[in-house]
Amino acid sequence: MNLGTTRALRGPNIWSQLTVLEVEIDNAMHLDKTTQEIDAIRNRAVTMLPELNRPASPDDENETIGRTSSMLLAELVARAMIALQQHAGCAVKFARVSEFKPAGVCKIAVQYCEEPVGRMALAAAAELVKAAIDGQNFDSTARVATIRSLDQQIRLGPSTGSIVRAALARGIPARRLNDRSLVQLGYGCKQHRILAAETDRTSAVAESIVQDKELTKQLLDAVGVPVPKGRPVTSAEDAWAAAQQIGVPVVIKPQDGNQGRGVACNLNTREQVLAAYAAAIEEGDEIICEKFAHGADYRLLVIGYKLVAAARREPPQVTGDGRHTINQLVEEANKDPRRGEDHATSLSKLRLDEIAKGVLQEQGLTVDSIPAAGQIVLIRRNANLSTGGSATDVTDLVHPEVAARVIDGVQMVGLDIAGVDVVCQDISRPLEQQGGIIVEINAAPGLRMHLEPSAGKPRAVGEAIVGTMFKPEDDGRIPIVALSGTNGKTTTTRLISHILRCTGKRVGMTCTDGVYLNDRRLDTGDCSGPKSARTVLANPAVEAAVLETARGGILREGLGFDLCNTAVVTNIADGDHLGLNGIETPEQLARVKRVIVESVSPSGYAVLNADDPLTASMAEYCPGKTLFFSKSPTNPLLVSHRAKGGKVVYVRNNCIMAAEGSWEARIALLDSVPLTFGGLIGFQVENAMAAASAAWTLGVPFEMIRHALETFVNDTQKVPARFNVLQFQGSTIVIDYGHNAAAITALCEAFNKMPHERRVIVYTAAGDRRDEDIIRQAELIANGFDFMVLYEDACTRGREDGEVCRLMRKGFALGKRLRPENVVETRGEMKAIEMTLRQMVPGDLVLIQADQVEEAIAFVQQLLPKLASEQLSVSRK
Repeated sequence: MNLGTTRALRGPNIWSQLTVLEVEIDNAMHLDKTTQEIDAIRNRAVTMLPELNRPASPDDENETIGRTSSMLLAELVARAMIALQQHAGCAVKFARVSEFKPAGVCKIAVQYCEEPVGRMALAAAAELVKAAIDGQNFDSTARVATIRSLDQQIRLGPSTGSIVRAALARGIPARRLNDRSLVQLGYGCKQHRILAAETDRTSAVAESIVQDKELTKQLLDAVGVPVPKGRPVTSAEDAWAAAQQIGVPVVIKPQDGNQGRGVACNLNTREQVLAAYAAAIEEGDEIICEKFAHGADYRLLVIGYKLVAAARREPPQVTGDGRHTINQLVEEANKDPRRGEDHATSLSKLRLDEIAKGVLQEQGLTVDSIPAAGQIVLIRRNANLSTGGSATDVTDLVHPEVAARVIDGVQMVGLDIAGVDVVCQDISRPLEQQGGIIVEINAAPGLRMHLEPSAGKPRAVGEAIVGTMFKPEDDGRIPIVALSGTNGKTTTTRLISHILRCTGKRVGMTCTDGVYLNDRRLDTGDCSGPKSARTVLANPAVEAAVLETARGGILREGLGFDLCNTAVVTNIADGDHLGLNGIETPEQLARVKRVIVESVSPSGYAVLNADDPLTASMAEYCPGKTLFFSKSPTNPLLVSHRAKGGKVVYVRNNCIMAAEGSWEARIALLDSVPLTFGGLIGFQVENAMAAASAAWTLGVPFEMIRHALETFVNDTQKVPARFNVLQFQGSTIVIDYGHNAAAITALCEAFNKMPHERRVIVYTAAGDRRDEDIIRQAELIANGFDFMVLYEDACTRGREDGEVCRLMRKGFALGKRLRPENVVETRGEMKAIEMTLRQMVPGDLVLIQADQVEEAIAFVQQLLPKLASEQLSVSRK
């Protein structure tokens, strides 16, 4: 068993809307295994990992049941990945298996929550199955423990996780921005960011105030909030002096601290104070000595100046049984699955460190002492959960006056989210009646005591925090248009962006030419993948996003977004890039591009070309509604869809029309749409219809769509190498990026409608196409052009020098119009362009197929004035 390419599909993909690991598995060496042998392997695997015996979930019950031995083994790996992750505490269930060529090669797709955890589970699953095949042992318990440990280390902690889950439950998208707790909620200008229990509304000034505990006390005292007496101290002896002044018992703690580090409570003797000072100075430079208040330790959570939750905290402790030592009691307590390292679990492990040993010594105990049955032994004197404490929910018991004093204090310091520590005898009575005090106010408070209290009712604190950032009707989303197809994607992308900009929105756009914010280019190169989409959606200036979505990015990583408002598929036709990444047929290519249609929101639209059967068939997979467009109003699919009340767009009397049921209206006259050359260029008419359709689904008024179509100029700046037309001394030059059979066919159809005497083409085929695709392109050229300059350059893409030209000459032999003597071969794109333009004569219609788009356009723009100057010089002579 060999594991091949492994891809993390981090967004919606061809397998699922979930995040999955896609793994290629080569089981060719096991093709001859019988069903009985496979059953024996499975039984050995179940013995080592009993969870494998669980029945398949409804999601994978049918599809993951293989038929060949290679599929059965791949299925076993997939199920083991699921079982290992589930056993480690990960909420996963989805798995798929599919067989590919050559024989024995399969692909599995298995859900993961955290990518490193999924990859670790994959490695363990493969080892497990290999051990089962070889008849060896596999320690699944140890591996599950390792996977669980990694998961707890890297997944979002309880506080951040609760906020993210609350956001997702409201339909607000969430994206983790680093490997810690920084998370983006929402897209573009609608987004907010959180860092644990802090939001982008948390005041840095307020946070600085509460970090200074002495300053916080002064501000709280100024608004009548009861606080403990005390003062800063400069040494251990000064701390004892302060304790004598204010009266014991006292508390020693760092002035700037958190999570209970360095805090010692209920100190009565000089030795205790000196030891506590020594421990506190390790955590901070400035130390406070305060009067200790008798009573219970409460944490009150204030969000948006409202009391949302309250808990009574108990210090870390164990109860003796008269038989076990304290060390053993702590070990047993730490076996509680709720206790973990850091903050990943509802409770933290108890620690017998030097502070704990000091607390034990105060009780006349050591770690080896055996406390009597029922004897409570304190491990810490403070009740922080981070040091092993526990919490009981008391939200419903908080007296209104207590809540009012707490809120007064939070408003005084200015925090939007605050954890307030209160010490009092009874939280159901006003503080003033019982000598209760507010000890401190904390920014970024831990939420787990309220989410999973040791006793009592959990509180929806994550929902409360989300509610401070997003209004009830706000889902944090901006309009997103995703586009895919074989040809026309970039032009349609740019045209939709132009329409939305005309409405006054700041538009983020990705395409094969770069990433743009309005007219400003933020990145260069082919930016039609998920990384660029995420870049746009993370930009707080973006009010709408138009995202070209190529097949490569979908296969490599999935989509860069979870849902879109509108998905546009221009066409599939004969397909392109076939023979790459396991995509061999137009039908398989359509399956890839259909992912954007499957990711339409329930209230959104798929905009589909009704003239292209593979594209039109995607409608049944759209969770939302469908709008069909066609150049013919009598297209049967269009007529049927309209009869059912659906939206359609078509051309009639050289006008782009919109209809819904019996209602119809004119969007634009093609004579006024420069992109279409008065309606002569058929594929540009389709692009204009697709863009107008998308804008209609987003609620853009027809008057605005019409204005945008009439003002969109198809030049080398706005849409480089997308049928850019230049006139030069009686000749017409077209610069286009078309590089497949469907594009050549569309270009030839356009040329049939343009006046000319001779057709000339500068062309090369991309080397990463199949042989038959290159030959087919050459055949179409041979039927559509009179003269050709054929070249090779950077586009050979792995093929040997001359191989592309040899394949194209095979195609030329199948054509009728282009004669062999009218084909000139050269090396280098710019050389080929210059050779062609120097031989150009009036009446020529020249197609320059630009491979290096920006370089080719710049070269042409520099060469034409030079040629004009040379011709003028010759004429003068």
